[in-house]
Amino acid sequence: MTRRRFLAGTGAALGLAALSGCAGTSVLGGESRRAGTPVDLNGARLNVDIAGEGEPVILLHGFTFDLRMWESQVEPIAARHRVVRYDLRGYGLSTLPQPGVLYSHADDLAALAARLGASRPHLVGFGLGGRVALDYALAYPGRTRSIVLVEGVVGGWTWSPAFQNAYRPVLEAGQRGDVAAAKAAWLQQPFFSAARERPEVMARVRRMVDDYSGWHFTHVDPERPLTPPAARRLAALDVPTLALVGERDVPDLHRMADALVADASGARRATLAGAGYASPLETPDRVSAAILTFLSAPH
Repeated sequence: MTRRRFLAGTGAALGLAALSGCAGTSVLGGESRRAGTPVDLNGARLNVDIAGEGEPVILLHGFTFDLRMWESQVEPIAARHRVVRYDLRGYGLSTLPQPGVLYSHADDLAALAARLGASRPHLVGFGLGGRVALDYALAYPGRTRSIVLVEGVVGGWTWSPAFQNAYRPVLEAGQRGDVAAAKAAWLQQPFFSAARERPEVMARVRRMVDDYSGWHFTHVDPERPLTPPAARRLAALDVPTLALVGERDVPDLHRMADALVADASGARRATLAGAGYASPLETPDRVSAAILTFLSAPH
């Protein structure tokens, strides 16, 4: 596989807002890249890694994770495509948001795609990354070839009372400024029930969460939300979209996938039997195969 680098010159919803959009090399389960190439755009420095050649596929990671979460998917996808991974602003080795300075993950993605000459990339987004992919497709019509949401979040979604109750220990720890406690509470969320049954998977999750700064737990994220949010404009999404959801993922993410399929004419969903929220780590081969099958369809 050819691998290269791209060269270029305390609120009430702490953490939860970052997830839903309401307001160096290390080892990771085998040899894994953490440090890519710094790319300066939109007042931020993003850590970017590129592998392979062909139609661009941009992989977007989840909340508290970083580009390493896609390590198992890079090689099979890069055999057919140019694969771009990057740490979103505030995560991994990318710069943190500046308090009070508005920014947009969708705008960062647009600027990066333009810098790469990727006028209509395929987007693959996990969790928070799914929200970014949907926001980008809605904010920049005609500039997305296809979307694969892997346990993807829909921006502006109202989380269920059960979910909010489970998440409360994370919020409370963040409000106290206790990042370690917030991380510990995050790792005990129902999201990771299936992963906790497999020590090798949970070790990979824990490594990324341990390395995460914890900034979103203790700060009000100045991300400028898409207005109106994606949850209220799914019918306007005209991009071929696949929603992959682990059978054992939390009910809210199943409901988001159902809403997407009901409202967006080009969307369909598939269930990953036996998998939970961390499906790219739990069932990497099946996730890679589902992505590649979808990407190979006419779009």
